[in-house]
Amino acid sequence: MLALPDGFQPEGIAIGDKPYAYFGSRADGDIYRVSLRTGRGDVISQGPGTPSLGMKIDDHGRLFVAGGSGGDARVIDTRTGKVLRSYTLQPVPSFINDVTLTGGAAWFTDSTNPVLFKVRNGKATSVPLTGDIAYSTGVNANGIVPTPDGKALIVVQSNTGKLFRVTYDGKATLIDLGTENVVNGDGLWLRGRTLYVVQNRLNVITKVELNRSGTAGTVVSRTGNPNFDVPTTIAEYGKRFYLPNARFTTPATPETTYTAVRVPIP
Repeated sequence: MLALPDGFQPEGIAIGDKPYAYFGSRADGDIYRVSLRTGRGDVISQGPGTPSLGMKIDDHGRLFVAGGSGGDARVIDTRTGKVLRSYTLQPVPSFINDVTLTGGAAWFTDSTNPVLFKVRNGKATSVPLTGDIAYSTGVNANGIVPTPDGKALIVVQSNTGKLFRVTYDGKATLIDLGTENVVNGDGLWLRGRTLYVVQNRLNVITKVELNRSGTAGTVVSRTGNPNFDVPTTIAEYGKRFYLPNARFTTPATPETTYTAVRVPIP
């Protein structure tokens, strides 16, 4: 396991092509970088006082950060910690929860409002969600990845456990999982045609085999770990998955301990 600072309240993780993991704090938005080789780490970017949730690193070493209840997104230089750009995506109340990078754009989910946000070439635009998805009480759109063929997006709706294929113009179509669901689905990770869903409060990683277009899938396994304590998001390095333990069911204090878990890829 990787030790994180006491009181940090991790939620997001991102790993690029170097052996460093970046964690975002849902408490104040700090970004903490940890060496995967030594376990040592430090805060490289002070947060704005609002959360840093889902994160991804692009090929230029830029960290794209979903700003949660701050309604914003930030782009951070992973080498220096400098905030390169900041975007106001949605006036509060909103909950900018996760991000994926595909087709030269960053796509952000909003768990409160039925909309995606596209950031490309320094400009943010909103893409309303239409079709099969219907927002209700609780956490709605959360984790997001491209489909295996790259022609659309996959979004998990946490409170219903449904997966949706979402076209780039926002039309959501329910992905056929048969009788299965992925309730409490949080972070997503795609390897080829295999989708991994972190079901946070269930403390499992669920493996879903998709067709190429992402219109249907089969749940093939659910894998737990005794070290899981409400893991949220997921990143890969060296044929291992890394997941921060958000510990949502544990009262958060300045002394609360936090860790990230390394597990074999199921």
